[in-house]
Amino acid sequence: MKSKPIIKKIVMGKFKGKTLKLPSKETTRSSKSIVLESFFNTVQFEIIDSVFVEVFSGSGSIGLEALSRGAKKILFMEQDRDALKVLKENISVTDASACEVFSGDSFANIKAVLAQLKRNDESAYFYIDPPFSIREGMEDIYDKTINLIASLPEENVKLIVVEHMSGLELPAVIGSFQMKKSKKFGNTTLSYFDSE
Repeated sequence: MKSKPIIKKIVMGKFKGKTLKLPSKETTRSSKSIVLESFFNTVQFEIIDSVFVEVFSGSGSIGLEALSRGAKKILFMEQDRDALKVLKENISVTDASACEVFSGDSFANIKAVLAQLKRNDESAYFYIDPPFSIREGMEDIYDKTINLIASLPEENVKLIVVEHMSGLELPAVIGSFQMKKSKKFGNTTLSYFDSE
């Protein structure tokens, strides 16, 4: 018997109610509804007409929710093959012309994403949701993520939001970005960084 695909729906905006598939739980971890709701309540008006980068996209549910709520362009970054397949299917039920997928290692591909932002003289919202470090092979994921954030040029960043394990204390300052607030939802915490 084939297992039923895991799905979630876009909550608000022009694609409200569209069904998104989620990759298998082994490779990715879907963001909890309460976390997403809090995030979008915080940035709902600012992201309109903006560029939104979802690092470690998985199904793309956060980027596509941002698109539905008025972001003009979404850049997705994902390495896992199964997740990429699902991501592309999900993009096809929204507006594929406003989405671009950078497949492969996010730590390597960040250079290409930044090059595109620089070329277009754009700054973006970065949503960074790395795999939890308790997964095998992911022990140094947070160190690498902190280095990635530190490498981002201020002029290309509107806001950085990191979704991480609540047990992890992120530095208050990473590169030229300061933590503005941190909000805990059980095992998951959202930390907000900007350069002002």
